[in-house]
Amino acid sequence: MNKYVKIIITVAICLTVGYLSSIVTQSSIQTWYPTIIKPSFNPPNWVFAPVWTLLFILMGISAGLIWDKLDENKELIKKGLFFFGVQLGLNAMWSYLFFGLNNLLLASLEIVLLLLIIYETFLIFKKIDKKASYLLIPYMLWVAFATLLTVTIYFLNR
Repeated sequence: MNKYVKIIITVAICLTVGYLSSIVTQSSIQTWYPTIIKPSFNPPNWVFAPVWTLLFILMGISAGLIWDKLDENKELIKKGLFFFGVQLGLNAMWSYLFFGLNNLLLASLEIVLLLLIIYETFLIFKKIDKKASYLLIPYMLWVAFATLLTVTIYFLNR
């Protein structure tokens, strides 16, 4: 399988996870989410879909570039892709905790773990392919912002 097919597959996986997460989010956006207190730096709702779409595409390209190097260092690449999979699962779980269960405390704790796993994924990817790791930086920065936002929402609504 060539590099571009691997990238297309990993982008499709990331976008699918994003889409499935958005299903949980949609009902709460209309019902529960408008009723909670949000900080002044909370972005408008329309910002999230395009930002997440771009981030999922960048994440998928990053993972595809790493997957393409599987023959070079199998153990390190398997470790990197394992961490990538874990962070992708945690990403989806945040939506379920925050929007599905409306559990701000668990969502706050979980997103801190997510941010740490993204950082570990970045460090592993950096050992394999610097360009692939750099594609994770916007995602890491957005999740750092989302962590601040989630924790602030938790404290505002306790």
